Amino acid sequence: MSGNFSRRNFLKTAAITASAGLLYECGQKPSGESTSQEKSLPLGVMTYTLARDWDIETVIKNLTETNFECVELRTTHTHGVEVDLTSAQRAEVKKRFADSPIRLSGLASGFYYHSPDPDELRKNIEGTKEYVKLAQDVGAVGIRVFPNMLLEDKGIPKEKTIAQIGRSLREVGEFAEDYNVKIKLCAHGRGTSNIPVIKSIMDAAEHDNVVVNWNCNPSDLEDGGFDENFEMIKDKIFSLHMHELSNIEYPYRKLFKKLLDNGFNGDCFAEIDASREPIRLMNYYRALFLAYQNIV
Repeated sequence: MSGNFSRRNFLKTAAITASAGLLYECGQKPSGESTSQEKSLPLGVMTYTLARDWDIETVIKNLTETNFECVELRTTHTHGVEVDLTSAQRAEVKKRFADSPIRLSGLASGFYYHSPDPDELRKNIEGTKEYVKLAQDVGAVGIRVFPNMLLEDKGIPKEKTIAQIGRSLREVGEFAEDYNVKIKLCAHGRGTSNIPVIKSIMDAAEHDNVVVNWNCNPSDLEDGGFDENFEMIKDKIFSLHMHELSNIEYPYRKLFKKLLDNGFNGDCFAEIDASREPIRLMNYYRALFLAYQNIV
């Protein structure tokens, strides 16, 4: 989840972007960087917050206007891309994105696999499978899912929950492979947002079609630190959710460089709060995203 986009953060974003631009205008690069790449990492929007009330037409219009490239649609929101769509409606969704400059990269579901209740667990597994079919039909390459949480406070050992989440991911990953859809495990939740736990879950899943959505959490800096956590799962990172780029405590510049150095070719989604001036916000966000990559 992203924090509130306050006026202070908005002004801070503008100031950082302007400073980065000034460094380049003076022929200087920010310290610690020696090279720049010609092409930016792909920038998109995850519609949980900023675009939660936009229909598909508005999503395409606003992203096109601000030069964003792709979108991950949060299920249950105004876009209406859900499993109750008919075959014709699914084909129409696919065509609308195919005929636009915006790529429908993924669906962001709320399915999770930590529950000790076998009926609830099965419901989430089978629900995931139905949305995998939807993803294929509308042209999305991935579906986001949650591990959700550890239950040690309820007397359930950490290792047991990790093993259960891993088995569930393996099942949906095997299913999704037949549909050419990736299962993207988000680094999210109480205890399960920690990268060492995500690594243990991925080891338990042990399936190439199960990948990681890096979530830019404060906990990424904990345990052995950012560098160690990144190295732990770097080859499994398929996409990422970014929050306020004005948060200079999070090493976004380092993250982008590490992703590029590791051959990352996935999508970077802005998961930021709604704004009364979405176009203005998105333009500032993209400018700072590019500045952190030494492109502007």
